[in-house]
Amino acid sequence: MPFVDFNGSKLEVNEEGFLANPSEWKKEIAEFFALKEEGIEKLSDDHWAVINYIRDYYMEKDIAPMVRKICKNTGLKLKYIYELFPSGPAKGAAKIAGLPKPDGCV
Repeated sequence: MPFVDFNGSKLEVNEEGFLANPSEWKKEIAEFFALKEEGIEKLSDDHWAVINYIRDYYMEKDIAPMVRKICKNTGLKLKYIYELFPSGPAKGAAKIAGLPKPDGCV
């Protein structure tokens, strides 16, 4: 598997750049992936609402939540979530949150 350099240490990622080991994730890694992968310079409270929700959901159920659940539980509209995460709530948000690529995500 490939690696990315993060503050002098190597993070293992899969071929598409998703963190190989979600337990290695921390806030600084989210900020690193946000800038590197999504071009997001600063994560807002709304970004964090989505990131924290999908991480908590994944840690509890071992699967990423459906986009509809993200909207319902964060109170954010789907269109706005796509503005927050340009590559989409499944791919972009999951990558920033340190989760595996969700099933059905192209």
